[in-house]
Formats: sequence, structure tokens, C-alpha cells
Amino acid sequence: MTQPSSFYEAVGGEEIFRRIVHEFYRQIPDDDILGPMYPADDLAGAEDRLRWFLVQYWGGPQTFTEQRGHPRLRMRHMHFPIDAAARERWLLMMGKALDTVSDEDLPEAPRAAMWEHMVRVADMLVNKL
Repeated sequence: MTQPSSFYEAVGGEEIFRRIVHEFYRQIPDDDILGPMYPADDLAGAEDRLRWFLVQYWGGPQTFTEQRGHPRLRMRHMHFPIDAAARERWLLMMGKALDTVSDEDLPEAPRAAMWEHMVRVADMLVNKL
């Protein structure tokens, strides 16, 4: 049996990212902190962009770069007031989204790697005290 060539392949490809991102975005409209940061008329687009970013980061197709250019996460998020409360809420909601995926579908090691990445990105995007 051939070893997967990337994390993306090791976790089964795009489907796992689709599930996690979809569960994250299901929470957005009703959230008092993060909800106002997302355009209600483009939630599906925002969902696509996050999924594309994660897929690309973890070794999948380069759809994000093809559609949007270089990720430049800090630049793209600078106009949103991201403080400690927003960071914590984003992580809480992303944690809930990850929890909807079974350990069988996303074993402990890749789950931990994804979570560590989410924490690093959330830390990096804080731009307001």
C-alpha cells in the first residue's frame, strides 16, 4: 500500500475539510462576536475560501491561490477588529466543528496537528487589544 504524500491525502482529501468548515460556518450567523464580521450575503463564499485555504495549506489543490492569490492572512483580516474575545470565540467554534468529526474519520495525531494550526492562525490574526 502506498503511503499518502501529504497530510491532505492522509486524512482522506477534501471531504474532511468540507465537513469541519461547514460545521464551523453553521455557527456563524447566530454568534454575537463573529457573526457581524461575516457578510450574511456571502457566507457560502466565506466557507469556500476557508476550506480552500485549509486544503491548500495541508497539501491539497491550490484552489485558494488560483482563485484569490497569495493567502496573506494578516492583510486580509486587518479590517476586522480581532481581539482576544474574537480569538477565543473563533477557537471555541472551530473546536466544536472539529468535535463533530469522529475519531475514526480524524484520528488523534492529525486532529492535534489541525488544532495546533488553528491556534497559531488565531494567535497571528489578533490585531486589537
